[in-house]
Amino acid sequence: MRRGPNSALVLDATRAGASEAAEPALKLETFLPYRLNVLASLVSEALSRVYAKRYGIGVPEWRVLVTLAEYKTMTAKAVGAHSHMHKTKVSRAVALLERRKLVARRPNREDKREALLSLTAAGQAMYDELVPIALDFTQRLVASLDTNDHRAFDRTITALIERTTRLAAELGEQV
Repeated sequence: MRRGPNSALVLDATRAGASEAAEPALKLETFLPYRLNVLASLVSEALSRVYAKRYGIGVPEWRVLVTLAEYKTMTAKAVGAHSHMHKTKVSRAVALLERRKLVARRPNREDKREALLSLTAAGQAMYDELVPIALDFTQRLVASLDTNDHRAFDRTITALIERTTRLAAELGEQV
């Protein structure tokens, strides 16, 4: 055993009986899904510092707040589907936002098992205060990209989202 990068213990392949250490087939640091996850986590973490400090909400509450501001009225299930959050995270975020009187819940007349969610006046006011801060954050984030790179990045993200959606559907059919 030896110490590898980040001081982790690494099994030395030559001592384990292998004559030569083979290059790994997949390196996490260059694996696209991993890199996208790291980017998303870092961006969410950085932006969350703004609204967490100022308003005491986390990433799930932010996503519920922004989704309801955009779509006005939705079920928790629809919020989760739109924001790609697990139902338990949505449920906890909605509960916190309700306790803070930022989200209102009313019965869904079309489906008694669900409730319709919307922002209260206080929730809308919080959203209105956060929008310029979030937009400024986005501008500062992409400031390192020139206009052509920014457009290419947007096209690439759109293409990857579309392709991933199709791949997920195809892979779901294969299971």
